[in-house]
Amino acid sequence: MTRRPRWKSMLRWLAYGACALGLGLVVLVAAFWAPSRSADQLKARWAPPPSTFLPLDGMQVHLRDEGPRDDPTPILLLHGTSDSLHTWDGWTPLLVASGRRVIRVDLPGFGLTGPFPDGDHRIAAYPRFASHLLDALDVRRAVVAGNSFGGQVALELALAQPDRIERLVLVDALAYPRSASKVPIGFVVASLPGVNRLMDYVLPRALVEGSVRSVYGDPTKVTPALVDRYYELALRDGNRAALRNRFGDLPDEAYAQRVRRLRLPVLLLWGGRDQLIPIAAAERFLGDIPGSRLVTFPQLGHVPQQEDPQATVIPVLAFLNEGGAPGGASGKEVQGQ
Repeated sequence: MTRRPRWKSMLRWLAYGACALGLGLVVLVAAFWAPSRSADQLKARWAPPPSTFLPLDGMQVHLRDEGPRDDPTPILLLHGTSDSLHTWDGWTPLLVASGRRVIRVDLPGFGLTGPFPDGDHRIAAYPRFASHLLDALDVRRAVVAGNSFGGQVALELALAQPDRIERLVLVDALAYPRSASKVPIGFVVASLPGVNRLMDYVLPRALVEGSVRSVYGDPTKVTPALVDRYYELALRDGNRAALRNRFGDLPDEAYAQRVRRLRLPVLLLWGGRDQLIPIAAAERFLGDIPGSRLVTFPQLGHVPQQEDPQATVIPVLAFLNEGGAPGGASGKEVQGQ
């Protein structure tokens, strides 16, 4: 009896494995096929009035500009990674009711604005974009509030144009090397070479839902409508490629030293259950920025302005009504214990 050479058996099993892998990929793509959508396809649901689109830097920038036009220092609100201007839906009417002009925008690479035309989504491009936006809206001086990556953009804008920024509100802001105890699964996939390319064509809704739930202090607050928003705006043409590009430019320790150069009033807001940018980062901000103030919300997560807008906007309103310059002792306050 002639025995089959061992190497031929190995090749046969390798072939079987390759076929199984190929079949698995076909099934995966078929099950979770998610082609890109144009901004026009998404506008009806996600850009009703007062949304407008501003031609700027080669893009049609999605923004909402609300409140009195005679406000000498409008408030610019900047969202985080994979988010949109809708994250400020709870804050905006309360700020406008206090007499403030509120400008919020989908940053390039996210929401309905879509990617920068040159595909470069490193941090340096964003404060330049924000400055051009303020110029286009004839805003000479502003208060800037930013969550997560939006906080990093706010920080960079304040460093680049300190005379233009009156105050900063940093909400679970990015500035220090990552020390996450838990990273949203969508961010993990977007960071994996090769695999992240597949995400240009497939996007399981469950992956988006899991990612959103992971940044909430209370995941039961995540509704199907909220998941719809993140899911559908992620499909905007170019946004998935922009997300890959963003994760190639995260802060390191050398970058973190820039925080110490800030010399303006700064309010820090932090969710005590933030696992993406834990509370230790807030404590470091407090030490690095003279005269800064930290307000923590023990029950909230990484997007406290969205999870509980009524509670989190209260210290912001108080901060906006204060006078004075930076300096003095930093302070801490815990709310909602």
